[in-house]
Amino acid sequence: MVDPRHPAALTFTIRDVRQGDWPQIWPVIHDVITEQQAFPYDPTMSEHDAKQTWLLPAPARVVVAADHNRVLGTANMYANRPGPGSHIASGSLMVAKQARGAGIGRALATDMIAWARRNGFAAIQFNAVVDTNTNAIHLYESLGFVTLGVAPAAFRHPIRGDVGLRIMWLDL
Repeated sequence: MVDPRHPAALTFTIRDVRQGDWPQIWPVIHDVITEQQAFPYDPTMSEHDAKQTWLLPAPARVVVAADHNRVLGTANMYANRPGPGSHIASGSLMVAKQARGAGIGRALATDMIAWARRNGFAAIQFNAVVDTNTNAIHLYESLGFVTLGVAPAAFRHPIRGDVGLRIMWLDL
């Protein structure tokens, strides 16, 4: 995929994660969580804990957006809850700093939606979208997601103080 709107248009593909991808996935995750702007993950999370949290076993799916062998972003997707909640999908996605604005987030989200449909999920629920993460909110809304509600002051933003966390939903 190529996004001509990005100044240095990147060519990338979305593919399932491979054995050797983690060393490139970890810096993406580390950057996002230490920025403390978009994810309610502990910014002191160790690499080991991040790997256990992100690389979920099947039937979950983990993918990367890759330009040849360079990882530009990653997503994981899974049933939101076990048992009676297993018909609703969820997931997370992160894009490398140097690749933001190149359409990678859109490609990862679109891939997640297609995966959820193929696997018979009734909807996708994002449990904790930071209210000040307007780029992600606009992206998700452009793909049909709606905000079901906002948990007020549920995220401690390092600059803006306590801000809300949205629950976003896409009916499939």
